[in-house]
Amino acid sequence: MKAGAQTVPAFFAMKQFLMAMVAMTFVPAMALSQDKTDQMKITVHAGDTALSATLDDTAAAQDFASMLPLTLTLEDYHGIEKVADLGRKLDASDNPDSYAPKAGDITQYAPWKNIAIFVAPFQASRGLVRLGEFDGDFSTLSRSGPIEVRIERAD
Repeated sequence: MKAGAQTVPAFFAMKQFLMAMVAMTFVPAMALSQDKTDQMKITVHAGDTALSATLDDTAAAQDFASMLPLTLTLEDYHGIEKVADLGRKLDASDNPDSYAPKAGDITQYAPWKNIAIFVAPFQASRGLVRLGEFDGDFSTLSRSGPIEVRIERAD
């Protein structure tokens, strides 16, 4: 076989490889940007401060959004989270059995039917359902004592 005969198939193989690499780079980024458009923006008002947050595209987050607007008094819980009673469990049919929250996560602890906003990370907890997260600084909620908040759709 001539040396030049292998050049054409090698060229096409390299072209396919490069196209696959480009697809692997850009398709996940496009999927992520599409996922963001499906998520709902909410605002958490604490006094004169408005905090932006994004709800996940899950049954539980959609169920929570259907309850908005809500006015709640958040109470300290072990310096790790702020909690308030929602009065009912949310539809967590598409959520995992447990979740390991990070600071800024908005969750529901289903066994107690409460909303739990984490101001510090915590271990995986069975019955904890992630609803979304704050988009930026949420330090207003870190202060000690009860905090009255109003949660509403930002749309």
